[in-house]
Amino acid sequence: MVHRNNFEKLMEPGYIGNVKTRNRIVKTGAGLLMWNEAEVRMNNEMLAYYESLARGGVGLLIVESPTIDYPKGARWPERYRIDQDKYIEGVSELVKIIHKHKCPTFMQMNHDGPWQVKLPFVSKPLFSGSPIAASAVSIQAENDLHNEVPKSLTIHEIEEIVEKFVNAAVRAKKAGFDGVDINAASSHLLHNFLSPFWNRRDDIYGGNYENRARFVTQIVNEIRRRNGKDFAVSVCINSLEIGAGAGVDNSECLRVEDARETARLLEKAGADSIHVRSHVLGYHVGAYLPDVLCYPEFPIPKRNIPKEYDTRHRGVAVNARLAAGIKKEVSIPVILIGKLDPEVGEKLLQQGKVDFIGMNRRLMADPDLPNKVAAGRIDDIVPCTACENCLGSRRCRINPFLGTPYNIIERAKKKKKVVVVGGGPGGMEAARVAALRGHDVTLYESSSKLGGLMQVAAFVKGIEQEDLPAIIRYYKHQLSKLGVEINLGQEIDASKIEEIKPDTVVVATGGIPQIPDIPGIDSPNVIKAFDFYGLAKFFLRFFSPGFLNLISRIYMPVSFKFLKHMGKRVVIIGGAIKGCELAEFLARRGKEVTIVDTAKEMGTGMVDVLMAYLFSWFKKKGVKMIGGVEEYVKITDKGLTIINNEGKKELIEADTVILELPLLPNDGLMKRLKGKVNEVYAVGDCDDPKLITDAIGAAFKTMLVV
Repeated sequence: MVHRNNFEKLMEPGYIGNVKTRNRIVKTGAGLLMWNEAEVRMNNEMLAYYESLARGGVGLLIVESPTIDYPKGARWPERYRIDQDKYIEGVSELVKIIHKHKCPTFMQMNHDGPWQVKLPFVSKPLFSGSPIAASAVSIQAENDLHNEVPKSLTIHEIEEIVEKFVNAAVRAKKAGFDGVDINAASSHLLHNFLSPFWNRRDDIYGGNYENRARFVTQIVNEIRRRNGKDFAVSVCINSLEIGAGAGVDNSECLRVEDARETARLLEKAGADSIHVRSHVLGYHVGAYLPDVLCYPEFPIPKRNIPKEYDTRHRGVAVNARLAAGIKKEVSIPVILIGKLDPEVGEKLLQQGKVDFIGMNRRLMADPDLPNKVAAGRIDDIVPCTACENCLGSRRCRINPFLGTPYNIIERAKKKKKVVVVGGGPGGMEAARVAALRGHDVTLYESSSKLGGLMQVAAFVKGIEQEDLPAIIRYYKHQLSKLGVEINLGQEIDASKIEEIKPDTVVVATGGIPQIPDIPGIDSPNVIKAFDFYGLAKFFLRFFSPGFLNLISRIYMPVSFKFLKHMGKRVVIIGGAIKGCELAEFLARRGKEVTIVDTAKEMGTGMVDVLMAYLFSWFKKKGVKMIGGVEEYVKITDKGLTIINNEGKKELIEADTVILELPLLPNDGLMKRLKGKVNEVYAVGDCDDPKLITDAIGAAFKTMLVV
């Protein structure tokens, strides 16, 4: 076990080729989609983001891949381009701001050729032609992006793409980058050639290991020849490809021995490091975010998972054994990625299994993580809960700087007396930012604990996939450290606030339940979710969310009224994020669940990939979803009667009906304070009920001007 203040190996400088890194933490490339294909200069949002990473102490910063082959090589238009010389000046601005903080930086390069499939939610695709690949091979899987037969590239076309990769690397050197990271992993074009499943060619680019690797080794060779030995070349590869999730025998895919041979060939070609991932057919996002693959349950039977793929820790260090195997085969450094944190990284480095620790989401959540580790300030690290909000949304749940042109909280010109009412995520963030700006801050929370409904959400979700209590612990520590006066178990009204005479009041009192006007709504078999959560909050005074989640599988009262229990057949009215997560919670406890909503589409508020995986799991578990309900007719002891989306009356038989509709703003205090306080702001659910991300973001933006 690593002592929490001993990160000697993690903080040790290293080398990739002739490039010296400040420590062993590598910020790996990840597309945030915060650019636009028409831009030829850096926008302020990207400059702020990458500067925060460089200033935060990361050892090596890999910038996400610009488009090297427009339009065939780009799936989305929200990317910078590097396929022409006119883009060099713009990307050099980014390099300069990274180098200003004495941080080395590589530019990632990839080609999205096989991803060019038609998607229903993209009205005007960037590339209207067919996907391109090694061979005309596709799979049919609801959670993948390979559902169209691609065009097989000719040798001449391959040679042209080799030149485009090399030209992009030359431009990267001219822009000032210290090296490039070639992404031959995931399901990008280069991996498509490396994998025997996708590559069925019988020419010099197909067949044996060496031929399948020829495409990428030619790229490495030519970059080395054109850019010289001081310009580093890292290559990211899949160390394994699992086919069982898509009904493909694993033996037909990229095997462990294939990947190790590829690594040897890449070193021989001139690569300076190997960056290790893995891939799972049929699960596009879950393949590169292994913790996502575990939601709601790992989809592949254990008997079909190679022993080198470590699924014991819900995605944490899933590729560690694979990376260690590759490290034995090469003499160049090996970089590992896969939901790693400082403790896990230090342990792997001490064991000699890898040479560098790749991090991505953790550094999005807290760009200052490396500096905090170096200073022994582990409790100050902002926790990443792997909520996946960062997937193409330009925002982070816990780092509201992301997607903005700012990366520093400045002190206010005038110190103010600030009162925050409410200790949920919005209230805690408001108090934190106000204190950082130099204000005198007092927070009032009516319950006995900070966190608002996050404690209840952690009880429903569990803490294995998303550790919401970690957010509460972080805020509690920060508010204490910043000197915020916290008053728990205290109701505060407008008259009390007037007595305090604050300069500014931030109202963060949360939302109130929405109760629809349905005949039978007060029947004994109806449970209002807020009552259920109220009971949960009572028990959470004595037990942790994780423990309560565990014992609820055995004993689960749902109301203070005689601690009544839930029936076997349950109908949930409300199909947005909370209703879907409640359905998952109940299905895990053996309930027969039906979700109904007037909205046609379910899952509003969920991250797309998590929603897709959850809905696939619902099908397996028999959870029914009925959208587009025209009317809730009545609730009786037999269940819920509706007018369905076909205009027909339908009885959904149920023992219990649960109301889980979106909250309404709790704006009473806000209205009473207007005109009585100099400044009054509402943040979070009391203003606009949405998600934790929205509450924290709204509080952050509000307090920047106070």
